[in-house]
Amino acid sequence: MIQKPSIPKGTRDFGPEEMSRRNYIFDNIRSVFQKYAFQPIETPAMENLSSLLGKYGDEGDKLLFRILNSGDFAAKIDEKAYSEKDSSILSGLFCEKGLRYDLTVPFARFVVQNRNEISFPFKRYQIQPVWRADRPQRGRYREFYQCDVDVIGSNSLFNELELIQIIDEVFELLNLKVAIKLNNRKVLAGIAEIIGHPEKIIDITVAIDKLDKIGQEKVNQELAEKGLDKGAIDKLQPFLLMKGSNEEKLNLMRKHLSNSEVGTKGLDELQKVFSYLNLVEVNVPVELDLTLARGLNYYTGAIFEVKSTEVEIGSICGGGRYDDLTGIFGLPDVSGVGISFGADRIYDVLLQLNRFPESARISSKIMFVNFGEKEAEYCIQQLAKLREAGISSELYPDSAKMKKQMSYADNKKIPFVAIVGENEIQQEKINLKNMETGEQKLLKIDELISSLISS
Repeated sequence: MIQKPSIPKGTRDFGPEEMSRRNYIFDNIRSVFQKYAFQPIETPAMENLSSLLGKYGDEGDKLLFRILNSGDFAAKIDEKAYSEKDSSILSGLFCEKGLRYDLTVPFARFVVQNRNEISFPFKRYQIQPVWRADRPQRGRYREFYQCDVDVIGSNSLFNELELIQIIDEVFELLNLKVAIKLNNRKVLAGIAEIIGHPEKIIDITVAIDKLDKIGQEKVNQELAEKGLDKGAIDKLQPFLLMKGSNEEKLNLMRKHLSNSEVGTKGLDELQKVFSYLNLVEVNVPVELDLTLARGLNYYTGAIFEVKSTEVEIGSICGGGRYDDLTGIFGLPDVSGVGISFGADRIYDVLLQLNRFPESARISSKIMFVNFGEKEAEYCIQQLAKLREAGISSELYPDSAKMKKQMSYADNKKIPFVAIVGENEIQQEKINLKNMETGEQKLLKIDELISSLISS
């Protein structure tokens, strides 16, 4: 029986047109990263589970794809472990490796392992896929690309400013309107302190982070389930509902958090970032959002989230500062900050808005029609000149019927076709046809090159 081919849910194939569009996103993001002097690295798709577990919170750990040990992995497991039927214990015995959940934890591991070869502060970018065992839905995939940019080994808040500038430039290049939400985990720690539950900071941030998805009532319900008393939940509400300008929110928060040292420090950091923003031109709006929590446990300072203002979809970029992520790998007190662009969600937004430029859809700019061996040999020589000039071009490989060749050009959305028969060869010219207008011109090769470069 022939098996019907399929791929796992939450993953996708990408054809040539889709890849051209994806590369358009990657190329624009990469160009901005390089403009700000960030260097590229890559890390393996799989990491040791010991490197991944415990870095993303309990919910994140559940979304890790685990890789079965090779060989007869079950032979060494005793009957008692089997009989207890505890999947968390068994998976730890069966699996020593897992697919990376994000690029930040592998980056921290990379920094520690290569600390003698890199210069601090280390500015790196990384564009690679990550995997999460999430429930697939619109804008949420099990395999997706992240485009990360981080600075590690520097406490300076100039880095936060630079990341905001990068966000601004990337989305300007991609012709997308977005808004940046900004907060600070120290402020959230201060809030937890003020409402009387500093030990519940993780539970509070995980719940608050769901506010946009599940609403205020269910957030409060979750907080109650996590052990917060009604009085503490009531004290939290003004923070969740706070309105006003960034300056008004900061001033109001200073009154609320005046007795919290950590909360005040977080406000000072936010104030400094906003003061830096006044020194440069940033077109994207930056809003202080006290409900922004970012669920990942390793954030300790500024946190960012970027959303489209044109399409209803989740975050398309986010990140924050982490003060001691490398400490878990044996290199303490090294602060870093970074952001991650979600290429797949950006793709979905561009596609929905029909914002991909025509240049992102074209594979070849010109195709030479093949009339036979003699004509093809002449065309091959002209193709070499076009390619030397940097023009994407091709020759139809077989001397098939004209209708078939033109259909091929149409299907590939090739904008120009070169028709070279015996007469054109004698004149040492090429008949150029514009596939959109139907207009034809008889041109010498240098004229053809100039025409294609300017079109």
